[in-house]
Amino acid sequence: MRTFSPKLLLLLLLVLRHHAESGSIVKFLPGFEGPLPFELETGYIGIAKYWANDERVREALQIRKGSIGKWIRCNSNIHYDDDIISSIPYHMNNSINGYRSLIYSGDHDMEVPFLATEAWIRSLNYPIIDDWRPWIINNQIAGYTMTYANKMTYATIKASGHTAEYKPAESFIMFQRWISGQPL
Repeated sequence: MRTFSPKLLLLLLLVLRHHAESGSIVKFLPGFEGPLPFELETGYIGIAKYWANDERVREALQIRKGSIGKWIRCNSNIHYDDDIISSIPYHMNNSINGYRSLIYSGDHDMEVPFLATEAWIRSLNYPIIDDWRPWIINNQIAGYTMTYANKMTYATIKASGHTAEYKPAESFIMFQRWISGQPL
């Protein structure tokens, strides 16, 4: 099997993300009466899958061999034995143990609306350190942010959908600021 450099795969992911991460569901085909009795997905090439599963990328990210299985962007497996009613205890555990966290939502996310994210964050009852304010890139509002006493930062990304790829520059700058300890 031919391998590509992680940098080339990342470049392809960034440049072609809208084409490479898109697909369409075919419901009708010429010669068939009515809708198909199954769904046929076409045109979907997940470059992120190849990049994230490349051994050199995993090594660069310091992922120990055998600790994490194959990365899948959207896993369609249904684990009937698993039941996570809420992720709130996991976030509370991270906070109690002193870990910083960045929670972000695209304000156009229709899969997990930012209002739902804000509701579960409010349910934690953490004191607010830096109240709701815009965060700025090049004199433009990139979103809004709020910081909590437990080292949790919440941010929205203006005009973004469910994942960071909708607004890659803003997502990168947000993460870069957060990881370096700067205010958004």
